[in-house]
Amino acid sequence: MQQYQRDFIQLALDHRVLRFGDFTLKSGRQSPYFFNAGHFHTGAALAALGHAYAEAVIASEVDFDVIFGPAYKGIPLGAVTAVALAQKGINKPFCFNRKEAKDHGEGGTIVGAPLVGKVLIVDDVITAGTAVREVVQIIAAHGASAAGVVIGLNRQERASEECEFSAIQQVERQYNIPVISIVQLDNVISYLEQESHDSETLQKIVDYRQRYGVSDQ
Repeated sequence: MQQYQRDFIQLALDHRVLRFGDFTLKSGRQSPYFFNAGHFHTGAALAALGHAYAEAVIASEVDFDVIFGPAYKGIPLGAVTAVALAQKGINKPFCFNRKEAKDHGEGGTIVGAPLVGKVLIVDDVITAGTAVREVVQIIAAHGASAAGVVIGLNRQERASEECEFSAIQQVERQYNIPVISIVQLDNVISYLEQESHDSETLQKIVDYRQRYGVSDQ
């Protein structure tokens, strides 16, 4: 595990972005942990978050022309990633979309740089893959192509009981693009083990991983 990944997990714990307990997911599953990037809501946290996203992008060596933050959570995530990359000498244009088209002023649904070339999508998580599919359609409608998706956490779990693949694996196969995550659930488990976290909570997460997890991520 790289230092930026360790720092990201600790950042998520410090800001209660990563919490433990009993959570009902959209899928109906009862999860022993929950990840909510909306709790990264201070200037310092966002700066550190941008650094983690930028490091993951650099490590992936993905080739892209523009950064795209899908409304709504992806907008600040894309912005802080663009800033952090620029600070590391990689200055890329950034844009985001509105949920509804603006009918005055400059109009349209895209704000910021033109949506052209190879587009790197920045978001928090991929749950069912629906949001990514919508974004890929937006990108294609502007004559651009998706270069990849970068997210905070890969839960490494099957999309449904009937499916052996995760939503992330399905997106990668459907669009032939990489999904880059700052950390995977396996990284979180390793970190908690190394930090001697509460053994009961850790065992629940391990059991959840074994019950719903996918093997090759």
